[in-house]
Amino acid sequence: MSDKPFVKLDDHLCFTIYACSRETMKLYRPLLEPHGLTFPQYLVLVALFELGECTVKSLGERLYLDSGTLTPLLKRMQESGLVHRRRAEDDERKVYVSLTESGKSLRQRVADVPECVLSRVHNLTISDVEGLLTDIRTLLGKIHAATQVDG
Repeated sequence: MSDKPFVKLDDHLCFTIYACSRETMKLYRPLLEPHGLTFPQYLVLVALFELGECTVKSLGERLYLDSGTLTPLLKRMQESGLVHRRRAEDDERKVYVSLTESGKSLRQRVADVPECVLSRVHNLTISDVEGLLTDIRTLLGKIHAATQVDG
């Protein structure tokens, strides 16, 4: 038996990040549902608005998603007519993903989503968000580096 003190749930960084992520998704849900989007689909769209056509592998790296998670998500989005997937002619293992015209048309319709989310969080300023982004990106970089070392 260890003499180390037990760490309460609220003192676990992982729990706070997890809970914050779930609560954030709840804020997005009513803004995305009218467009027929889930939160993960929205993130894929935003990434593709930014990247344009790319490989599934590079999209997964950008979103921190493995292919086992990303592939079924992209399949559902393709069935909904939002994205197109095609295999590379020179290497069938490589799959490219791009937005369809329907997917591209969502860009303007979801452009105000971040601002709407921010407006729903009382007393959170743009300056607060910028500071949080800096801190969380730093943390993400450190955690990602640790996961790369550990495999």
